[in-house]
Amino acid sequence: MKQDKVFFEDYRPVEGESFMNDRQLEFFRRKLVNWKNDLMSDSKETIEGLQDNTRNIPDIADRASEETDRALELRTRDRQRKLVSKIDAALRRINEGEYGYCEMTGEPISLKRLDARPIATMTLEAQESHERREKVHRDD
Repeated sequence: MKQDKVFFEDYRPVEGESFMNDRQLEFFRRKLVNWKNDLMSDSKETIEGLQDNTRNIPDIADRASEETDRALELRTRDRQRKLVSKIDAALRRINEGEYGYCEMTGEPISLKRLDARPIATMTLEAQESHERREKVHRDD
């Protein structure tokens, strides 16, 4: 088992391999699980910090500053929660054999893109097209 661990720590998916072979799937699964664990740990620390900081501050300026900090922490926590949800969805796609393929075109998402953004659900071209369409509809 230790040999497998060393293998996966040194392994990097490369173009030219069979797309989403077992090694690539395991690489991305581990990357996603590690990312999720880091986020959950950060989230736990944030919650503990918020609980520790509940105190009555008499100075109005200090209280405003404290409330601003808390609001920022809560927004960060919400973003992390949404990110964990996207990570869970990516892990489901791995389990269902759909990971790495664009949800719009069905084409493989580049390994470089998946390495940089393992929760990506679209190729770069499809994502750009999607964002352009959203911008047009938003501007209406």
